[in-house]
Amino acid sequence: MEMSDAWPKDVLSSPGGSTRKACDPPQVTLRSRLQHQRARIHQQINKEMLMRTGAENLFRATTNHKVRETVALELSIVNSNLQLLKEELEELNSNVGVYQTESSEAVNVPMIPLGLKETKELDFSLPLKDFICRHYGEEASQYEAEIKELNELRQAMRTPSRNEAGLELLIEYYNQLYFLEQRFFHPGNMLAVQFHWYDSLTGVPSSQRALAFEKGSVLFNVGALYTQIGTRQNRSSAQGIANAIDAFQCAAGAFSYLKENFSNAPSLDMSGASLGMLVRLMLAQVQECVFERVLLLVLEDGDFPSHLQVAQEAARQVSDMYWLAVQTMQQAPVKDYVPFSWATLAQVKNEHFRALSHYYAGLALCSYAHSTEWDDGLGERMLQQLHSSKPSGPPLGMVLRDPEERRRLGKAHLRRAVIRHEEAMRIHGLCRVLRKMDILQEVLASVHKRSLSAYSQIDREDDFCQTAEAPDIHPKTQHKPDVKTPDFSKVRVTDLFQRLGPLSVFSARNQWCPQRRIRLVRSDSGLGLTLRGDSPVLVAGVVPGGNASEAGLCEGDYIVAVNGADCKWAKHVEVVQALKACSDGGVELGIVTMLSPKTLKQVQRSVFLSPCGIDESAVHLRNPTPSKGGSPTSLLTWTRKKGGAGGGVSKRLSSAFSLSFGAPRDAEAL
Repeated sequence: MEMSDAWPKDVLSSPGGSTRKACDPPQVTLRSRLQHQRARIHQQINKEMLMRTGAENLFRATTNHKVRETVALELSIVNSNLQLLKEELEELNSNVGVYQTESSEAVNVPMIPLGLKETKELDFSLPLKDFICRHYGEEASQYEAEIKELNELRQAMRTPSRNEAGLELLIEYYNQLYFLEQRFFHPGNMLAVQFHWYDSLTGVPSSQRALAFEKGSVLFNVGALYTQIGTRQNRSSAQGIANAIDAFQCAAGAFSYLKENFSNAPSLDMSGASLGMLVRLMLAQVQECVFERVLLLVLEDGDFPSHLQVAQEAARQVSDMYWLAVQTMQQAPVKDYVPFSWATLAQVKNEHFRALSHYYAGLALCSYAHSTEWDDGLGERMLQQLHSSKPSGPPLGMVLRDPEERRRLGKAHLRRAVIRHEEAMRIHGLCRVLRKMDILQEVLASVHKRSLSAYSQIDREDDFCQTAEAPDIHPKTQHKPDVKTPDFSKVRVTDLFQRLGPLSVFSARNQWCPQRRIRLVRSDSGLGLTLRGDSPVLVAGVVPGGNASEAGLCEGDYIVAVNGADCKWAKHVEVVQALKACSDGGVELGIVTMLSPKTLKQVQRSVFLSPCGIDESAVHLRNPTPSKGGSPTSLLTWTRKKGGAGGGVSKRLSSAFSLSFGAPRDAEAL
């Protein structure tokens, strides 16, 4: 569902705003209980599978007749238990009624929503505190508020509410993961955090330390939540249909983006085959909503062209796209993964909408025989565009002028409608889960009765001519579904750990010596250094033998504090003014020195590591001449496919030693 630009400010910018309230408490969330039941059943299935494997091995190994009889009995019991567990799991996965609209006025064919992936609770406190102390060399206790805020955000996003506020909550956390990755995650310096997620259908647990696994799972939940929002719309009104179309298109966009940008997924629900199936299923549901919107207009107009339009719309990507979804569901490995009720419902809808296409074609021919639209060749052209092939019998011009021929062609379409409806009801009866859906059964029975009644009204006892076979309806749609990639930039967030300093310098991929404090005293010749840049200010040059050089400053150092006041985010002019205002006793500076890869290796070989980082005795090994290096870090880095597009927060980081210092006037000698 496309989000409005006019969001409340506390939702957009404040990490601790009202978005935290957009979640359902875990103890009362039906979705959470369903997922826990899935995990429990899957553990029992694994246990039974291990028992069956052991029994089969024993059956093949032993030659004792009595042992073989006992093992065979145990195998039959295990297989029976497995069948019962799989049926129970199938029923949980097919529990789509929880997500349907609560409106009593809407009588529509149920949609297929997707359950959210569940995740275990996670506490970032110890890993982040250890990293802050070890990597950044700062007191970790100063960042307890930020860590608490992050923990609360992740806890809240586990059970988002089924509305736009829940979507904002997921997107806010997804955007915050960008900053978290830059601050704390680096391929050569992994954070000791395990992310545990369950498969959305089977409940199979997966765990990884890669933050990209967390990103992909959250993105999957964004798409799944869109399916739930689309399913609960009241599709008896034009606005409800429009909302459902938008939601299903965004769901297809989320799954498509995940499929195109990630590979080697740790769970089946995020595999390429499953995501491709979900995209087709969502687009089919979009086309179904388009048909319902066109049908609303027909109920208002009710003329001959409108009925033909509905006939072609029903035959177009409603029926055809459900058929494509069915074909995808019947291919390995999706075939053994997708719930049987999903595949059956897609087949039912394929037959159902194919029947509706013939029903409205027959209704147009039989009920509007004297329409003025049939004059001057317009009706003939419309009928030519209606059929995929030329119907048998006289030319269409003669059919239009002869009421009996129109009746016979309309009767042929109604006959095919009745046959298709009966086939839909037969397929529906094969699935025990679908038989429990009262709304679906009511819709199928109602449309079958309507088609049968229309066929009986034009059928004559003295009609001994064999009913001709009606040709297929040519597919045509008024709205081609779009795949809308979620726009994560519409939910703006601020870096929770921005007090650590600008990401261009203070990130997980950069290494530097611990902060050291020096006292700089002004002399008649000045301080003996040149500054450049903002946030943080860089020591661009040091006068040999000057005060700054004697104090230990080198070219490439960063000034992060002046007289105890943090200035990591300070502008160039602010630091210059603070240095110029120093007293006779001098000014105390907090300095950090970036380590080049070569210098870093020397430090690691030459010094002991203290609990909070590199020992200050290694400061003399720093490289006074910074070397350019590094590469931009993209947002998505979980086995990204080549050529994949980025998304979410689009900000990129330059190398630590290629900061943009602006015009030459920004450099100032002191």
